[in-house]
Amino acid sequence: MNSAIPFSDPNRTQTAFRPMKALHHFRKLVADKEDTEQVFHIIRALSGKTFVKRAQQFWSSDMGATLLAEPQNLVEILDDHATLRKLPLGTVGQAYCDFMEQEGLTAQGLVDEYEKFADKGERFNDLLELYGNRQRDTHDLFHVLTGYGRDALGEQCVLAFTYSQNPNPGVLFIAYAGGREIKRGMKDVPIYSAIREAQNNGKAALKIAHQDIRALLAEPLAAARKRIGIGEPTLYNRAHEIMRSGGVDPYDLMGQKKAAA
Repeated sequence: MNSAIPFSDPNRTQTAFRPMKALHHFRKLVADKEDTEQVFHIIRALSGKTFVKRAQQFWSSDMGATLLAEPQNLVEILDDHATLRKLPLGTVGQAYCDFMEQEGLTAQGLVDEYEKFADKGERFNDLLELYGNRQRDTHDLFHVLTGYGRDALGEQCVLAFTYSQNPNPGVLFIAYAGGREIKRGMKDVPIYSAIREAQNNGKAALKIAHQDIRALLAEPLAAARKRIGIGEPTLYNRAHEIMRSGGVDPYDLMGQKKAAA
């Protein structure tokens, strides 16, 4: 691996495993699920050593070597909807634009949320930082490729899928703790089963963050899912069916839409 940027800054230290700190920030996240900053705190509090090994594997790969020679700004690529909309219908890029525009999201928005957290911690100009940024910037692509929405269960499933792709106990903790919150009053809905299925799907698939993202965006969505090996979200879809049959909107579990009407 040859790079002008060091793999790990000599001043970087390993974050301690702090489960009680993670629980504190999880409670804040439950109180306000839009407070994305809390997710970064939880992941930091429960981070493990496998992150370094995955980063080493990526930067030593052909894809990593290509990016070291010709750096890409994923945020600029993903937020350039004008260019992505020129791709053929049915491609990952078109589906990504549909998803982000429908949800009112941008890749830069996730970066901004991260900056709120990162400003309070240490920042380093090294390949570990760049690898972490790559995992962050591809988050919403996970939604598009897996078929999990931004409903409460969909977010937990994406996290479980992400855990198997990029193991971090903090991610899995949020997924199942969030599932526990959803499960209340939904005895017959396969909440935990859907989360476990997502976890297994993530384990079986190629690592999305290790893909050539520009090329991936130009692939037909169905073909990309097949190539990467992403399984169908069968139990997630089944959970939605059961919720709706019981008069529950999966995207409005707190009944806020009805209350606001």
